[in-house]
Amino acid sequence: MTPRMLGNLSTLPQTFAALMPLVNPFGTALLILALVGPQPADVFRRLAGQVAAMMMGFVLVVELIGQWLLHFFGISLPMLQLGGGLTLAAMGWRTLAGSDRAPAGSASGGDASAVLEQAFYPYTFPLTVGPGVIVVLLTLSAHATGPTLEATLLAHLGILLGAALQAALVYVCYRYAPRLGEKLSHTAINGIQQLMAFILLCIGGQIAWGGVEALLRELAH
Repeated sequence: MTPRMLGNLSTLPQTFAALMPLVNPFGTALLILALVGPQPADVFRRLAGQVAAMMMGFVLVVELIGQWLLHFFGISLPMLQLGGGLTLAAMGWRTLAGSDRAPAGSASGGDASAVLEQAFYPYTFPLTVGPGVIVVLLTLSAHATGPTLEATLLAHLGILLGAALQAALVYVCYRYAPRLGEKLSHTAINGIQQLMAFILLCIGGQIAWGGVEALLRELAH
């Protein structure tokens, strides 16, 4: 591979670095552990595989037709941020308000099939890939252009490869989340659950506020 081709693949590290704080596989794995509850390791393995696969499907859809879908439904990026942020904040609030109880929509301690049925919502979207990820992917895709068709294709390939590396990290963190749970007491897990729920509430509020700010700027102009 020539240095020129490698330069066109610079979107790979850019995508991986940009998605890391948004996907946050290490922190989200703790939240997944708290929401799923006591389940066999095989359930976490299957859930991790489904979430990683759905994450890549999600990335492909956003990369290929994300802009078109938003225009088709008449949804602006600020409104997407607002709606997605409120959804995350609501999930965090339900966990905090429920104390030791699992939040609504969670299958904590329940049947394994119920956990896997929720692989897309809420474990893939919006916990793993939310509105912030959509905004980042759309922005990177819009700027992934080069002087030639080959350069443009390589730039988009770099985005997909960066997302694939992030999905692989998600798989590893989610699959081995129970290992961490084995080293923690029930009280410690409850404490982590409440802390992560509060962080989720704050992240959702921050994303929603970013959408409100953008909407206010549009009104001002």
